[in-house]
Amino acid sequence: MRPGDEKLRSGENWLTGEAWDAQWRKFERSAWRLETLPVYRVGPETGKVERFLATGEINRSSRWSTELRAHAAAGRTVGRVHTITPPLSDYLKYEFACYHENVEAGEEVRILDFSRTPNPGLPDQDFWMFDDEVIVLMHYAEDGTQLGRERLVDLDPEPYVRYKELAIQHSIPFLEYVAKG
Repeated sequence: MRPGDEKLRSGENWLTGEAWDAQWRKFERSAWRLETLPVYRVGPETGKVERFLATGEINRSSRWSTELRAHAAAGRTVGRVHTITPPLSDYLKYEFACYHENVEAGEEVRILDFSRTPNPGLPDQDFWMFDDEVIVLMHYAEDGTQLGRERLVDLDPEPYVRYKELAIQHSIPFLEYVAKG
């Protein structure tokens, strides 16, 4: 979060609960994410990560994969580029295991490994972009705890569209990345 934004977390630009769900229901063409962190601590996911680390198992029928299949069936695309710098954190090991299911469900997951490719000018800020028009910044504490989702208003989305283009251009599909080892 930027300094001074603490007071905004409860304002109309901060998407929580129903407002975040509504954003997902109303996009028409595409939802795309830039992920930049090696660890995310978001609600119930923490227990799933611990279970994966102990057993190597993930939930193969997640709500997220069901949503991805529904979006794909409706002709909407969902994609992301995750920027990484090896070695993979325990969280990223878990997330990579989940990415296999996401890809099977129709999400275009790509990896941009900064140990192989220099940063082409991407921000250190996670965001979702809906229909190449609506930008939602994802705010996290240093430990990866989610602080909030801020929908930007009165903003030219072009810089974010360019970030998306750069990220896709310089990344490789997830399955190709893991096959290369």
